[in-house]
Amino acid sequence: MIVDDEQIGRRVLREELELIPEIQIVGEAENGKDALGQIAALQPDLLFVDLQMPLMGGFELIKHLTGPALPAVVIVTAYDQHAIQAFETGAVDYLLKPVRAERLRTAIERAKKLIGRPKAIASDLARVASTARQLSPEPAQKLVSRSGRDYVLLDVAEVLALQAEGELVWIVTQQGRFLATERLHALETRLPRSFQRIHRNAIVNVKHVRRMARLTSNRWLLTLLNETEFVVSKRRAHAIRSILQ
Repeated sequence: MIVDDEQIGRRVLREELELIPEIQIVGEAENGKDALGQIAALQPDLLFVDLQMPLMGGFELIKHLTGPALPAVVIVTAYDQHAIQAFETGAVDYLLKPVRAERLRTAIERAKKLIGRPKAIASDLARVASTARQLSPEPAQKLVSRSGRDYVLLDVAEVLALQAEGELVWIVTQQGRFLATERLHALETRLPRSFQRIHRNAIVNVKHVRRMARLTSNRWLLTLLNETEFVVSKRRAHAIRSILQ
Protein backbone atom coordinates (compact mmCIF):
# COMPACT_ATOMS: atom_id res chain seq x y z
CA MET A 1 0.00 0.00 0.00
CA ILE A 2 1.26 3.49 -0.92
CA VAL A 3 0.63 6.47 1.38
CA ASP A 4 1.72 9.80 -0.11
CA ASP A 5 -0.09 13.12 -0.56
CA GLU A 6 1.61 13.75 -3.90
CA GLN A 7 -0.30 12.19 -6.79
CA ILE A 8 2.80 12.33 -8.97
CA GLY A 9 4.84 10.58 -6.27
CA ARG A 10 2.25 7.83 -5.90
CA ARG A 11 2.06 7.29 -9.64
CA VAL A 12 5.85 7.10 -10.09
CA LEU A 13 6.20 4.63 -7.21
CA ARG A 14 3.26 2.56 -8.46
CA GLU A 15 4.81 2.31 -11.92
CA GLU A 16 8.07 1.03 -10.43
CA LEU A 17 6.29 -1.45 -8.14
CA GLU A 18 4.16 -2.83 -10.97
CA LEU A 19 7.35 -4.00 -12.66
CA ILE A 20 8.04 -6.38 -9.75
CA PRO A 21 6.05 -9.64 -10.22
CA GLU A 22 5.65 -10.55 -6.54
CA ILE A 23 4.15 -7.15 -5.66
CA GLN A 24 0.40 -6.51 -5.64
CA ILE A 25 -0.70 -2.95 -4.82
CA VAL A 26 -3.86 -3.20 -2.74
CA GLY A 27 -4.49 0.48 -2.09
CA GLU A 28 -3.36 4.12 -2.00
CA ALA A 29 -3.99 6.96 0.43
CA GLU A 30 -3.02 10.64 0.38
CA ASN A 31 -2.54 11.04 4.14
CA GLY A 32 -2.13 8.95 7.27
CA LYS A 33 -5.68 9.51 8.47
CA ASP A 34 -7.19 8.03 5.31
CA ALA A 35 -4.59 5.26 5.34
CA LEU A 36 -5.53 3.93 8.80
CA GLY A 37 -8.99 2.80 7.72
CA GLN A 38 -7.65 1.15 4.58
CA ILE A 39 -4.86 -0.60 6.48
CA ALA A 40 -7.39 -2.13 8.88
CA ALA A 41 -9.53 -3.36 5.99
CA LEU A 42 -6.85 -4.41 3.52
CA GLN A 43 -4.15 -5.63 5.94
CA PRO A 44 -1.21 -4.99 3.62
CA ASP A 45 2.13 -6.71 4.25
CA LEU A 46 4.10 -3.60 3.39
CA LEU A 47 3.52 0.16 3.54
CA PHE A 48 5.38 2.81 1.57
CA VAL A 49 4.84 5.97 3.63
CA ASP A 50 5.76 9.59 2.92
CA LEU A 51 6.76 11.68 5.95
CA GLN A 52 5.29 15.07 5.06
CA MET A 53 1.50 14.81 4.57
CA PRO A 54 -1.51 16.93 5.61
CA LEU A 55 -3.87 15.83 8.42
CA MET A 56 -1.56 13.02 9.51
CA GLY A 57 2.08 12.59 8.49
CA GLY A 58 4.18 9.46 8.28
CA PHE A 59 5.50 9.54 11.84
CA GLU A 60 2.03 9.96 13.31
CA LEU A 61 0.68 7.16 11.13
CA ILE A 62 3.37 4.83 12.46
CA LYS A 63 2.39 5.74 16.02
CA HIS A 64 -1.24 4.76 15.29
CA LEU A 65 -0.48 1.36 13.77
CA THR A 66 -1.91 -1.34 16.02
CA GLY A 67 -3.09 -4.94 15.89
CA PRO A 68 -1.54 -8.35 15.51
CA ALA A 69 -0.84 -8.07 11.77
CA LEU A 70 1.43 -5.05 11.61
CA PRO A 71 2.88 -4.27 8.18
CA ALA A 72 6.54 -3.68 7.50
CA VAL A 73 7.17 -0.03 6.65
CA VAL A 74 9.35 1.70 4.10
CA ILE A 75 9.67 5.46 4.58
CA VAL A 76 9.74 7.43 1.33
CA THR A 77 11.23 10.85 1.96
CA ALA A 78 13.03 13.81 0.44
CA TYR A 79 14.96 14.39 3.69
CA ASP A 80 18.74 14.36 3.54
CA GLN A 81 20.26 11.11 4.74
CA HIS A 82 21.43 12.51 8.09
CA ALA A 83 17.79 13.07 9.07
CA ILE A 84 16.76 9.45 8.55
CA GLN A 85 19.56 7.57 10.23
CA ALA A 86 17.04 6.40 12.84
CA PHE A 87 15.49 4.11 10.22
CA GLU A 88 18.65 2.40 8.99
CA THR A 89 18.25 -0.73 11.10
CA GLY A 90 15.27 -2.85 12.03
CA ALA A 91 11.88 -3.19 10.43
CA VAL A 92 11.71 0.33 9.07
CA ASP A 93 13.62 1.00 5.87
CA TYR A 94 13.76 4.21 3.86
CA LEU A 95 13.94 5.41 0.29
CA LEU A 96 15.08 8.85 -0.82
CA LYS A 97 13.09 10.66 -3.49
CA PRO A 98 13.41 10.27 -6.41
CA VAL A 99 13.28 6.53 -5.77
CA ARG A 100 15.81 4.45 -7.67
CA ALA A 101 14.62 1.08 -9.01
CA GLU A 102 17.62 -0.81 -7.63
CA ARG A 103 17.19 0.66 -4.14
CA LEU A 104 13.46 -0.07 -4.26
CA ARG A 105 14.09 -3.75 -4.93
CA THR A 106 16.55 -3.88 -2.03
CA ALA A 107 13.92 -2.45 0.32
CA ILE A 108 11.35 -4.98 -0.87
CA GLU A 109 13.72 -7.92 -0.35
CA ARG A 110 14.37 -6.68 3.16
CA ALA A 111 10.66 -6.33 3.85
CA LYS A 112 9.94 -9.88 2.60
CA LYS A 113 12.22 -11.26 5.31
CA LEU A 114 10.18 -9.43 7.96
CA ILE A 115 6.74 -10.64 6.92
CA GLY A 116 5.46 -13.01 9.55
CA ARG A 117 7.63 -11.53 12.29
CA PRO A 118 5.17 -9.15 14.02
CA LYS A 119 7.28 -8.86 17.17
CA ALA A 120 10.30 -7.52 15.26
CA ILE A 121 8.13 -5.12 13.28
CA ALA A 122 6.26 -3.88 16.36
CA SER A 123 9.48 -3.30 18.28
CA ASP A 124 11.02 -1.21 15.57
CA LEU A 125 7.87 0.77 14.80
CA ALA A 126 7.70 1.67 18.48
CA ARG A 127 11.33 2.79 18.44
CA VAL A 128 10.81 5.03 15.42
CA ALA A 129 7.62 6.53 16.87
CA SER A 130 9.37 7.36 20.15
CA THR A 131 12.39 8.97 18.49
CA ALA A 132 10.52 10.81 15.73
CA ARG A 133 10.08 13.94 17.83
CA GLN A 134 13.82 14.20 18.30
CA LEU A 135 14.48 14.33 14.59
CA SER A 136 15.08 17.92 13.59
CA PRO A 137 16.43 17.91 10.06
CA GLU A 138 18.67 20.75 8.98
CA PRO A 139 17.36 22.87 6.12
CA ALA A 140 17.47 21.05 2.80
CA GLN A 141 20.48 21.69 0.58
CA LYS A 142 18.84 20.28 -2.55
CA LEU A 143 15.31 20.22 -3.93
CA VAL A 144 14.08 17.44 -6.19
CA SER A 145 12.31 18.71 -9.29
CA ARG A 146 11.17 17.53 -12.69
CA SER A 147 11.88 18.86 -16.15
CA GLY A 148 9.89 16.86 -18.66
CA ARG A 149 10.59 13.19 -17.93
CA ASP A 150 13.86 13.93 -16.12
CA TYR A 151 14.45 14.52 -12.41
CA VAL A 152 16.67 17.50 -11.57
CA LEU A 153 18.42 18.29 -8.28
CA LEU A 154 18.45 22.03 -7.61
CA ASP A 155 20.66 23.81 -5.09
CA VAL A 156 18.40 25.62 -2.63
CA ALA A 157 20.62 28.70 -2.91
CA GLU A 158 19.73 29.11 -6.59
CA VAL A 159 15.97 28.97 -5.97
CA LEU A 160 14.29 32.37 -6.28
CA ALA A 161 10.77 31.35 -5.34
CA LEU A 162 8.21 28.58 -5.16
CA GLN A 163 4.75 29.10 -6.60
CA ALA A 164 1.67 26.90 -6.39
CA GLU A 165 -0.74 26.74 -9.31
CA GLY A 166 -3.59 24.42 -8.43
CA GLU A 167 -2.12 20.98 -7.72
CA LEU A 168 1.24 21.93 -9.22
CA VAL A 169 4.15 23.64 -7.48
CA TRP A 170 6.79 25.41 -9.56
CA ILE A 171 10.35 26.06 -8.44
CA VAL A 172 11.54 29.34 -9.96
CA THR A 173 15.23 29.83 -10.79
CA GLN A 174 17.21 32.11 -13.06
CA GLN A 175 17.32 29.25 -15.58
CA GLY A 176 13.56 28.75 -15.64
CA ARG A 177 10.76 26.93 -13.84
CA PHE A 178 10.89 23.33 -12.65
CA LEU A 179 8.05 21.17 -11.39
CA ALA A 180 8.42 20.30 -7.70
CA THR A 181 7.75 16.78 -6.43
CA GLU A 182 6.21 17.97 -3.15
CA ARG A 183 3.45 20.35 -2.12
CA LEU A 184 4.21 23.85 -0.98
CA HIS A 185 3.54 23.26 2.73
CA ALA A 186 5.87 20.23 2.77
CA LEU A 187 8.68 22.15 1.09
CA GLU A 188 8.24 25.10 3.45
CA THR A 189 9.13 23.00 6.51
CA ARG A 190 12.58 22.22 5.10
CA LEU A 191 13.58 25.56 3.62
CA PRO A 192 16.16 27.94 5.18
CA ARG A 193 15.03 31.08 7.00
CA SER A 194 15.74 33.20 3.93
CA PHE A 195 12.56 31.76 2.38
CA GLN A 196 9.47 33.70 3.40
CA ARG A 197 5.86 32.89 2.58
CA ILE A 198 4.33 36.05 1.13
CA HIS A 199 1.07 34.55 -0.08
CA ARG A 200 -0.77 31.29 0.47
CA ASN A 201 0.46 30.27 -2.99
CA ALA A 202 3.96 31.72 -2.94
CA ILE A 203 7.26 31.57 -1.04
CA VAL A 204 10.20 33.77 -2.02
CA ASN A 205 13.90 33.65 -1.23
CA VAL A 206 14.49 37.13 0.17
CA LYS A 207 18.14 36.95 -0.89
CA HIS A 208 16.95 37.23 -4.49
CA VAL A 209 14.58 40.20 -4.11
CA ARG A 210 15.71 43.03 -6.38
CA ARG A 211 13.03 45.65 -5.75
CA MET A 212 10.17 46.31 -3.35
CA ALA A 213 7.40 48.77 -4.11
CA ARG A 214 4.59 49.75 -1.76
CA LEU A 215 1.19 49.34 -3.40
CA THR A 216 -0.89 50.35 -0.39
CA SER A 217 -0.24 50.78 3.31
CA ASN A 218 -0.07 47.03 3.81
CA ARG A 219 0.53 45.60 0.32
CA TRP A 220 3.86 45.30 -1.43
CA LEU A 221 5.07 44.31 -4.88
CA LEU A 222 8.27 42.27 -4.91
CA THR A 223 10.45 41.95 -8.00
CA LEU A 224 12.99 39.14 -8.09
CA LEU A 225 16.33 39.05 -9.91
CA ASN A 226 14.71 37.47 -12.97
CA GLU A 227 12.05 40.25 -13.00
CA THR A 228 9.32 37.90 -11.75
CA GLU A 229 6.83 39.88 -9.66
CA PHE A 230 4.88 38.79 -6.59
CA VAL A 231 2.27 40.68 -4.59
CA VAL A 232 2.51 40.23 -0.82
CA SER A 233 -0.89 39.45 0.68
CA LYS A 234 -2.24 41.57 3.53
CA ARG A 235 -1.94 38.64 5.91
CA ARG A 236 1.74 38.19 5.01
CA ALA A 237 2.74 41.83 5.06
CA HIS A 238 4.73 41.24 8.24
CA ALA A 239 7.18 39.14 6.18
CA ILE A 240 8.42 42.39 4.65
CA ARG A 241 10.07 43.21 7.97
CA SER A 242 12.37 40.27 7.53
CA ILE A 243 13.36 41.48 4.09
CA LEU A 244 14.08 45.00 5.33
CA GLN A 245 16.38 43.83 8.12
